[in-house]
Amino acid sequence: MTAPATILPTVNWDAEADLLLPPPDPKQRLDMAAPNLLTARDRHRLSLHATLTTAGIPPHPDDAKAIDALSTLDDTVALAICRWLNTHAHLATPLT
Repeated sequence: MTAPATILPTVNWDAEADLLLPPPDPKQRLDMAAPNLLTARDRHRLSLHATLTTAGIPPHPDDAKAIDALSTLDDTVALAICRWLNTHAHLATPLT
């Protein structure tokens, strides 16, 4: 005897149309030319995320605490860590 077929729910796109985001308001944009828009900690955190991803090591959600701790270190240490990761990514790339 076989089990009855499972019927999956269908998506009603018309009912979910109101979940679309409104267009951005230009008046709410951040002024990227403004000095000190991000703190050093924020810059380090973003840089570490980008460098890890570029090196082929996508940050795992459990890595957030380690990345946050590394982000509190000074510019010299943060740059060294990014340099190490970039060197690893370069060395791990096969030569063609």
